[in-house]
Amino acid sequence: MSMLQNSRRLVVKVGTSTLTHATGALNLRRIGALVRVLSDLRNAGREIVLVSSGAVSAGVAKVGASRPSTIAEKQAMAAIGQSELMRLYDQLFSLYGHTVAQILLTRDVVDNPTRRALAENTFESLLSMGCVPIVNENDPVSTDELTKFGGNDILSAYVSRVCHADVLINLSDVDGLYDKDPRKCPDAKLISRVDLLSDEVYASAGGAGTERGTGGMEAKLHAAALATEAGIPMYIMNGHDPDVLYRLLDGEAVGTYFAARS
Repeated sequence: MSMLQNSRRLVVKVGTSTLTHATGALNLRRIGALVRVLSDLRNAGREIVLVSSGAVSAGVAKVGASRPSTIAEKQAMAAIGQSELMRLYDQLFSLYGHTVAQILLTRDVVDNPTRRALAENTFESLLSMGCVPIVNENDPVSTDELTKFGGNDILSAYVSRVCHADVLINLSDVDGLYDKDPRKCPDAKLISRVDLLSDEVYASAGGAGTERGTGGMEAKLHAAALATEAGIPMYIMNGHDPDVLYRLLDGEAVGTYFAARS
């Protein structure tokens, strides 16, 4: 826990199910609470990179449309919603005196050494200026295996590597990794620490994510593998109350901890 308390550069990923109501509309109270906590951590000297989902849901709510079913519709909703989401983040962070910056990534950026180096330089420059980079996948132009990350869980792991984070914190709608699916098994037990991502650990992951999100525990374990292999520890914990970040950084055992492998 001393490692975490001394960590300076944090990548915090928040999923759609955490940012929205069951109706699909943005959960303004929770987003406001998240921004307040992240701003306070920034005031304390931490460097914050926020990987935020929610663009498609924000777009759907903005135009009053039904949930998109085709790729073209999803891309259109993401294009509309991304500006709405950034407008909200800009307003809220500004209340606490912090400047945000938008970064939209595609997989080919991190796979290409030259473009990845440019992205690394951008993160370093923004963080040195005291900005809070807010990252999302560039969904309106990301359509295939060459450009897509496959969800923001995976994106957050790559971002943590690109910006050389000290720790990756994945705020989800679950308390962490369980030994079995807690939605089906009332006796499921929370796994507080994972040192090795074995076949047994993957078997406990269960199925896909929620209706409003694209991720699931399997994607989060993939993200954990990508982060920990690069020497970056990762946490999965429930983001329903963003104040949980205080508890974690104060040394309380919260969620599931994935130990760095190097």
